[in-house]
Parts: sequence; C-alpha cells; structure tokens
Amino acid sequence: MICFFGDPKKHIYAVQKELPISEEDQKKLEWLFGGYPLLRKSFIQSELFGPRISMVTPWSTNAVEICNNMGLNDIVRIEQFWKEEHGIAFDAMVHQRFKEIDQHLFENKKTPESVKHIDAIEAYNIQEGLSLSADEVGYLEDLANRLGRPLTDSEVFGFSQVNSEHCRHKIFNGTFIIDGKPKKHSLFDLIKKTSKENDANLVSAYKDNVAFIKGPTLIQFAPRRANKADVYSKKSFLSVL
Repeated sequence: MICFFGDPKKHIYAVQKELPISEEDQKKLEWLFGGYPLLRKSFIQSELFGPRISMVTPWSTNAVEICNNMGLNDIVRIEQFWKEEHGIAFDAMVHQRFKEIDQHLFENKKTPESVKHIDAIEAYNIQEGLSLSADEVGYLEDLANRLGRPLTDSEVFGFSQVNSEHCRHKIFNGTFIIDGKPKKHSLFDLIKKTSKENDANLVSAYKDNVAFIKGPTLIQFAPRRANKADVYSKKSFLSVL
C-alpha cells in the first residue's frame, strides 16, 4: 500500500509499505516529515511533479534506511512530490509530471525493448556518440564476421564502455613525448607518483577505480527505536538529507 503525507498544494511524501499503517508508524513518519500529517486518501488528485518512477532516488534509499533504523521495517520506498511553484525546479532529466498519484504510483509499466542487431557499426558509433576509434570499429566488424552474426546494441555499447579511455586509460598510459623525446613516465605514472611519495594517510588508490584515505572513527547516527512513551519533535529529520 501507499500512504501519503503532506499538503497537496505544496509537498507530498509517498510512502510504500508492505503492511497497513499503525498509529505508532503514523507518529514516527509524521515526525520524520516535519509534522506533515497523514492524508487518509488512497490517491491525491493534484498537478505535481516528482522523480521518474522507474528510478529509485538516492534520497529514497537514505530515507528507507532511516525508517528501518527506527523499526519501520516494512517500508519499501519513499519519494517526494512537489507543486512546481513551491521552491523545487522541474528537471526533465530526472522528473516527470503527474495529474494524480495513487496506489499504482510505483508500478513500472515499461517493457524492455527488443534486442537490436547492429549491421553498420561505424554509423551506430556516430549515432550514439560511443567514441570508438577506427581500429576499434574494425575490430568489432571483424568480430561480427568471425561470429557469423551482427553484434547486438548491448555488445557494442558494452565494448565502448569497458574499452573507453575512462576505464582503460589508453592515452594516459601511452608513451609521453615532449619535443620529440619519449619520457620515462606516462601521464598516469606521473599521477600515481604523487601517491607513492605522499602515502602517509593513503589506505588504497588506483584499484578498482576507488581510493581511500585514513580518517576518524565515526559512529553512525540514526533515530533510536521508539516506545510508546516517546514524544516526537515536530522538526523534520528528513529535511537534512
């Protein structure tokens, strides 16, 4: 089920739960939402905008984790929806508009596209902006001939990503030549040299595209599990996310 908290004229929180909402759950969520009340409606008819339904937002992931730490273990997803004139700008890349939000809000009705076979790899490379070099296009064309079939769009796109400069550092790892003289170190070697000479606080770098430095020991903060005697503040905890 989906429960709605907020003000349809301003801002709505849509909470997807596996179980009916109890009075204690209601109090906890109203506290999290800065005092916004539970709207005892199965749908909200108002022109709002919010995240694309097929994309669970990072904000939702954090909000659900906070709820789980408070003992609200049946919450699946929480998203925010706004009136366009109330402070949040519509972004077509990540938002969509709604005339009504209801119990089917989070149902993804999109079906996967069928597999596409790419007969002209060079044209597909230009069309999709894959930045494949002439050598890479030739390699893929030869691969298709050896397989005896056209490559799929996923195969061509996947190759372009895993073989990209970002992943392979082909140019950064190439020979570095200045004034016609090859240098001992590549550009990437020079970047790595910094960490080798200043590694006092370095835990790990240049492994799996991740780096870690030493830092303080932290304790994760989360609202504690409440009992019936607790009094909830009306200050919104989720507003800091």
